[in-house]
Amino acid sequence: MTKRVLDVGQCNPDHSAIRRLLERSFQAQVVRTHELLDTLQALREQAYDLILINRKLDIDYSDGMTILHELKADPELSAIPVMLVTNFPEYQAQAVEAGAVPGFGKDELNQPQTVEKLKKYLG
Repeated sequence: MTKRVLDVGQCNPDHSAIRRLLERSFQAQVVRTHELLDTLQALREQAYDLILINRKLDIDYSDGMTILHELKADPELSAIPVMLVTNFPEYQAQAVEAGAVPGFGKDELNQPQTVEKLKKYLG
């Protein structure tokens, strides 16, 4: 069965790079959203195996943690694994404390440990 990933708040180049990694490594289907409302709509329309949220959303540079908090507070969505996409370890730690699973930074996209992190949810 094809795994589905919701990619939230990435700019065009980063979304393309993440999509290529997920398609190449896992043959995953990647759907893109930009903010809380379209993310909630996508999650209510189809099931996803993993959600990736950019630390700073491309559409308005708002904090992606807001979306993480909303998802983890929603009983219907809280069980879906969420990763924060950030190069900064302190923000990764905050995301895990808020209920995310350990994520990765854009600088780590081509590193084997990133594929290993993703494999837990998409492999």
